[in-house]
Amino acid sequence: MSKDGDSEPKLPIQQLAILAIARFSEPIAYTSIYPYVPDMIRSFGVAENDIASWAGLISGAFSLAQSLAAVPWSGAADRYGRKPILIIGLLSTMTCFVVWSLSKSLAMAITVRIIQGGSNGNKFVPEKKLQPRAFSIMPIVWSLGSVIGPAFGGFFAEPAKRFPDLFGRIPFFITFPYALPNLLASIFFLISTFSVTFFLKETLVTKRDRDDWGLQVGQRLTRVFSRRRAQIGRNGGGEGPSTYDGGDVMTPASRPATNTAAGANTQAAWAEVLTYQTMLALFSYSFLFFHSVSFDQNISVFLSTPVIPRTPDNYRPPFYFNGGFGLDPGTIGTIFVIYGITSAAIQFIVYPVLVTRFGVLCTFHVCSIFLPIVYCATPYASLFTSARVRFAAIVVVMLLKAFCLIMSFPSTTILFNNSCRSLRVLSSVNGLATMMSGIFRAVGPASTGRVFTWGAHHGYIISAYFFLGAAAALGAIPGFLIVEGDGPTAAEERAEVEAAAEGGEGSGSPRCDDERRPLMARR
Repeated sequence: MSKDGDSEPKLPIQQLAILAIARFSEPIAYTSIYPYVPDMIRSFGVAENDIASWAGLISGAFSLAQSLAAVPWSGAADRYGRKPILIIGLLSTMTCFVVWSLSKSLAMAITVRIIQGGSNGNKFVPEKKLQPRAFSIMPIVWSLGSVIGPAFGGFFAEPAKRFPDLFGRIPFFITFPYALPNLLASIFFLISTFSVTFFLKETLVTKRDRDDWGLQVGQRLTRVFSRRRAQIGRNGGGEGPSTYDGGDVMTPASRPATNTAAGANTQAAWAEVLTYQTMLALFSYSFLFFHSVSFDQNISVFLSTPVIPRTPDNYRPPFYFNGGFGLDPGTIGTIFVIYGITSAAIQFIVYPVLVTRFGVLCTFHVCSIFLPIVYCATPYASLFTSARVRFAAIVVVMLLKAFCLIMSFPSTTILFNNSCRSLRVLSSVNGLATMMSGIFRAVGPASTGRVFTWGAHHGYIISAYFFLGAAAALGAIPGFLIVEGDGPTAAEERAEVEAAAEGGEGSGSPRCDDERRPLMARR
């Protein structure tokens, strides 16, 4: 192995795994309410046709608070350290998650949801050269969490009714029918907090060398439960037990030239961040969040809306008709589980094959064309007279939506990151994407809920889904103007090699390897 290779940071598998575990709790908190939130709002005494508006507001309040809290949380993390802020965020989010399930009014539900979103606005950022790999892992984690969340929400909601032999005589679950799924899902928050506290290393330079009692306890636990690893740590003469693969890989002290260059360019110029291609990719990415999150939130309301008997006054297709599917939270949760498992399978199995065959840009273009059609077709699944056929039809529609979105999200992520010309601005660009997507995730469900309510009042149940179809068509336009970039590759590599040569440090030269290639090779 070359010296260059020795100086390149290794992939900290265990550290990134801990970050993934911590991230895993967010989609659970966000998606687990989907199956039962319509029934919960209905229990507050809200009129049937107004449920969608309030459901959209609850979902939007969470995302907006999360987006607004991102900057203050980042400032606190830069001052006090990333690890303690992450722990605080996990614990406060878990607490709000449980308290929200005890809500007995709209005011309490919205207030707690806002606090929960604000508590969930912090992110843990690894060392700069490892950020591209971390950013590529998180969408997969979100997909997996989106499978677990609705499963908990749908299966365990209203346990006194669903499992009367077990919970029917417990007053707590009769009074708070939506507490059980959140209590069980809190286990994931506890696992995340435990992993972060005892095994995650601080990445903030100014706080990295301070004593960390959590890591010290984690090392002792490792010695107790893994004698072999403790023996390797003693024989290797390293800093500690081999609990962490590449334990110091987040400390780039062995690369002084690279650090000097990075330190001189801490604040990227906005002109370098907001390039034309980056903005096109950013708007495509944000619009995907707008209509996909809106659909996932609103479809649960549509599925729970009662079936309305057809009369000449309320049924004049193809546009004038009303009513939904009349499904209970358990059945809605089952649909979301099928939807989530299929999404994960598409992401892991189908997506790599299609992208390798047709390329990132082509795949994104085709799916962008079909998404508006899928959205507009959704309300027509309720027109079948047979309940089984209606169920099969909506599952097919949701699977088509899952296919198009799973093809689109990784593609836009790749196009977005490859629009960056330098790794130095990658974190700034991803921060901008986090803020923009949060705003779109807030506005989307709230506006879609209002449109759905209007349509339910006036007999046009199709209105919300035609609205989403229009949003998807609008969001697809920037995608057809994108020119796929190569990402931060050769140009930056040459510049850093020259900087390293001027500094007299050969060890600062990066390899043209994983961290210097674009995230997806251009076809």
